[in-house]
Amino acid sequence: MTRAYLAFTDTGLALARRLADALPGSVDRCGSGGVSLAGWTALQFAQSDALVFVGAVGIAVRAIAPHCRSKASDPAVVVLDECGRFAVPVLSGHLGGANNLARALAAVCGAVPVITTATDAHGIFAVDEWAKHQNCTVLEAERIKHVSSKLLAGQSVRFAAEFPVQGTPPAGVDPARTPAEADFALTLSPAGDALHLVPRIGVLGIGCRRGTCAEQLETAFADFCARHSLAPACIAAAASIDLKADEAGLLAFCRAHGWPITFYSAEQLRALSGPFTPSPFVQSVTGVDNVCERAAVLASGGCIRIPKQAGGGVTFALALCPYAPDWRWQNG
Repeated sequence: MTRAYLAFTDTGLALARRLADALPGSVDRCGSGGVSLAGWTALQFAQSDALVFVGAVGIAVRAIAPHCRSKASDPAVVVLDECGRFAVPVLSGHLGGANNLARALAAVCGAVPVITTATDAHGIFAVDEWAKHQNCTVLEAERIKHVSSKLLAGQSVRFAAEFPVQGTPPAGVDPARTPAEADFALTLSPAGDALHLVPRIGVLGIGCRRGTCAEQLETAFADFCARHSLAPACIAAAASIDLKADEAGLLAFCRAHGWPITFYSAEQLRALSGPFTPSPFVQSVTGVDNVCERAAVLASGGCIRIPKQAGGGVTFALALCPYAPDWRWQNG
């Protein structure tokens, strides 16, 4: 989590620096020759995971109001009074991690964390906080309230999971008899009206002809996902052979999706054992019989989920990182 602290007085600045010593982040002061409130907020709202205001809640609320868009994308915002008595999460309590950050900041300075989200107030399972703990993207943030409102009303909710979930489900959370009955689902292939939580555990192995543009890769990727009912949000990284390290189209494609890409030598790829789909043509060009599957497995440390798919001069394969979800949904 990248954090940015903003204070308004000497006392507040001292507290902000103390907090940043424990939970690192940039520290700025507003006024007295420091940053402007509007400018700092706009910059940090766009680039930081968490904004920590050391001052009044009202100042923070007015500053962030023009930038708030969605609980699925907004950063965490926490406010502490300059005496360090209270830590108040005001935005993205669950998905952004503001509730947990408030608790952590409070522990540093002896403050009281003021948690106001309904599920926390009642000690009820928070599906969006669980999603964050399990490294998931929430596809339909507007459906969170359906799950939470049922639990708050004393009703049970049903879940479906594509992966075994370790531990005992929280009170009120029961397995669905069929995926169609689920209120929320842990899956790579979303379908139906459930709240879909997609684990970010995929590595996309990529091969392409010289000079393939980003648009061609986008088209091929859309087809790859559609064929396999795959949620693009599951992909966290990409991998290929080092012969492609200077491919502008490939680099632009990965950059557009926010994926880091790792390049391996033919020797590294050949050294990986496993049942990969061989290609004499790829062997003749690259010195290894398969690029996309081998690169994906090497980068993920896991196994192939979707083997090589070729078309339009592009090959893709999907490997999954090891993943063992459990029912933890709060820190501590």
